[in-house]
Amino acid sequence: MRIFIFIVAAFLLSCTGKKEKDPVLQAQSGYFDVISENDVPLGPPREGEWLFTHKEKGQTFEQYIKAKPVRPTAERSVIYLLPVGDFTPLQEKAIQLTRNYLEIFFQQKTVVLKAMSDKAVPASATRQKTDDNMQLLAPYVLDSLLLNKTPDDGIVLMGISAKDLYPKESWNYVFGIASYVKRVGVSSMYRLQNKQLDTANFKLCLSRMMNVCSHEIGHMLGFNHCITAKCVMNGSNNLYETDQSPNRLCTECQKKLCWNFRYDSKRRLQQLTDFCRAHDLQRDLGVLESDGNALDL
Repeated sequence: MRIFIFIVAAFLLSCTGKKEKDPVLQAQSGYFDVISENDVPLGPPREGEWLFTHKEKGQTFEQYIKAKPVRPTAERSVIYLLPVGDFTPLQEKAIQLTRNYLEIFFQQKTVVLKAMSDKAVPASATRQKTDDNMQLLAPYVLDSLLLNKTPDDGIVLMGISAKDLYPKESWNYVFGIASYVKRVGVSSMYRLQNKQLDTANFKLCLSRMMNVCSHEIGHMLGFNHCITAKCVMNGSNNLYETDQSPNRLCTECQKKLCWNFRYDSKRRLQQLTDFCRAHDLQRDLGVLESDGNALDL
């Protein structure tokens, strides 16, 4: 009798365990096992780096699920980008290519809205730097210009500012900020293009925009900064540190996104690889090809 009870109990526990496993992730467990070998662990933070001054706890896959992040529904699933300010044709091209990339990165329909003016920002929410750089107060842009601008079918709204941004008086600048709760964020092209976009720095600017926009949208989807491996969700204090983070989610963060948006990870990887190859983004391509080669794609 005791043996029978033990067998029944073991069977019930086994069934319960199986029910708790996510079928989409379970079906792709081989993918995650393979690419995890390409994760590059973060070393001890050095002075000047984000984690040296920001003592963050990180976020496991399980913690992400428990946080109940926003998820796409039949009524609300589109990622929207909203240019803020005046843009040159080359800048508009960079925004459109960023849209193309984000649609692949998140495996979700992504739309660029008609640009809106930044002239409504009052003098109290701007400041003039010594190099004639006019900055906008990022929280004002977020809360006064972008809030309530998300279309009804939008899961998040990402503003892209032509002007530089600052988060508060004590900070020099910020690449972008986002609200977990309001599902709204804003990033700036200004520093990503080394102040002025031209054909010589276009690819570098595009790669940086891909990084910053996917990072901020990740926050809007409930992602905390990644503190375990080199990942697009790493925090950044400056442009050098941003350039050190890959346009790749580490395996743990990829699991979070795959769980949320329910996509085919191999298909996504192939599409990202094709995009970076088509636009000659060699640094990003090398990272993606490492995963593809490990998977024999």
